[in-house]
Order: sequence, then C-alpha cells, then structure tokens
Amino acid sequence: MRAWIYATGDIATLFNVTPNQWIAVQTSATGDNSYVYLVALLQVLLLNLNESPFFATSGIPSEQAIQQQAPPDYYVTQVQQQYAQFFTSLVIMKTSSNPLVYQVNVILKSGAVISLALPAS
Repeated sequence: MRAWIYATGDIATLFNVTPNQWIAVQTSATGDNSYVYLVALLQVLLLNLNESPFFATSGIPSEQAIQQQAPPDYYVTQVQQQYAQFFTSLVIMKTSSNPLVYQVNVILKSGAVISLALPAS
C-alpha cells in the first residue's frame, strides 16, 4: 500500500523530511502497514467532511465547527473508532479550542510511540 501526505510541522519531523513537501509512505519490507494507516488517519483528520473525492464520509466538519463555535468532537470520535483497529493504542484528544488543535497519540503494533499536534484545517 502507498499513501501520500503533504509534510508540515510535526508530520515532517515524524518522517524526518524537509517541511512543505509531498512524501510517499508505503508498506515496509516486513509487510507492516502502520505508517500507511497513520497517514490515512491524519489525512481524514485534515479533510473537511465530504471533501474526499473517493469517500464521502471521510473528514471532520472543522470549518463548520469554527463558524458555529462547536468543536467536531463527535466526528473525531468516529474517526478514532474507525482507525483504532490498526494500532495497539490510538488516542485523539482536543488540546485547544482556539485555534482548534487535536493531539494524536499512537502506539504502533511494532511498539513505536508517536505523538503529534494536529491543527484543524
């Protein structure tokens, strides 16, 4: 499997690349897809609801939430439940409401611990 992500901030640091560039993440030689699923999770959290051309239910309504001043916690919980099966542990929590920032803490099946601050787009 292969996924692409535009690496900025914590994402660029995680993959040890120069910020503000597209990177490909693919299945490791051992067959581990953990990083591919992590990239898919991050993409869903960065998408607005119905923004994906492939999956109409992907994304969270962050733009609408900002306009209505009600955080999209319900949708984030749905995403967390959808992707939890791919990791040993997945915790997504809101750390700031203004601006809206989510902390994503993941323990991969390989045992690697990843923690990212993800601002809502």
